[in-house]
Order: sequence, then C-alpha cells, then structure tokens
Amino acid sequence: MPDAPTGTATLGVTRLLDVEESDRDRVLGALRDAAERSGALRTLVEPTLPGSRNGGDILVHLRFANEFDWENSGFDDALADPAISRVNGVTYQGAPIRRGSGTVYRALLLRVPPEVEAETVAAFERELAMMPRYVPTITAWQLSRVEQAIGASDWTHVFEQEFTDVDGLMGPYLMHPIHWAVVDRWFDPETADVIVRDRVCHSFCELSRPVLSARI
Repeated sequence: MPDAPTGTATLGVTRLLDVEESDRDRVLGALRDAAERSGALRTLVEPTLPGSRNGGDILVHLRFANEFDWENSGFDDALADPAISRVNGVTYQGAPIRRGSGTVYRALLLRVPPEVEAETVAAFERELAMMPRYVPTITAWQLSRVEQAIGASDWTHVFEQEFTDVDGLMGPYLMHPIHWAVVDRWFDPETADVIVRDRVCHSFCELSRPVLSARI
C-alpha cells in the first residue's frame, strides 16, 4: 500500500453549487463545457448524490498544473449564471495518495478557528490523515490546507477521497470505529476536544475516472 504522494503537487479547485432545479441540466452542461475548455489536468462535474450535507446540487473538482493555469482558465466566469444561488469553494495545493480505483468522489470542507493552537491543529490533521490506513474502501485521498475559500465559511481544510462505491463511503468509512471513536471528537460539541464548530460541507458524486491524481 503506497503511503506517499503519487505525483508532483498540483492546484486543486473544488466548487459546491446550489442550482435552481429547473435549470440544473442546462447549468451542468455549461459547466462541463467550461471545465473542458479550462485546461485542467483533471475535471469532474457531476450532480451530488443523496446523503450529501451542505454539499450543493452540483460538485465541481478541477486539478491544474499550477496557479497560473487556474487563474487563466476562465472557469469561474461560468459561475455567474443566475441559476446558481450559492457557491462554497476552495483552492489548495497538494499531491494525492492512490492505491486503487473508485467510483465515488467525496470532498469535506471544514473550518478550524484561527485561535486553535498549532499543536492541536497538527494532531487533528494527523488523525484525519491516518483514516485510510483503517478504511480499505478509500482508494485515493488528499488532506490539504486551503489557500482561498469562498462561501458560507472561511474554510481552512479540505479532505478528499475516492471510494470503491457509495456503500464504501456510507458504511465502512462513516461507521468505522476510527471515525466515530477517534476523529469525531474534533467535531462533537459535547467533547472537550471539539475544534470544528461551523457547519461542514460533506459532498459526494459519481466518478467515472480518477481525479485525485497529478498524472494526465
């Protein structure tokens, strides 16, 4: 099982979009066209699946070789469509880790307040990053600190995974003891360790080809 990045670092762009129901098919097509024209190394534009929380109606994930390519992609112009009522999004650097292929992409956007001590943030990140060791249905992953955030919160982290399938996300991952007995303490307001107090974005969609990869 590889436990190191599978390629050089790239720039990730994730957008979660709330879209008027009557316009979703049209907006989905326009966003796919914009993604194809953007010059991104990897593109994913799909409706979110049932079970997403604060995850929007359409999930967009793009990977660029560098920040220059993203800034000159023109993709964000497509988000000016009046049918798009809300956007939560992040941009960030990182190199994913891969050990297999999956059919579901998931993104978790969260915010750690700035007053939390650096040692505590580091411990939180270590516990999140160790989850794939215990959950075999995770086939690729990347935990990143956010460089630019938009939307309902000043997101500080994005944790992405590819899963074998929806059952692999909703069962072995969310119900695993490493999740509810270890990691959940950082999110549970009834524990003394809670540091994530804002509502998170938990969004996932179908995946036809890998996106957590720096390779074309």
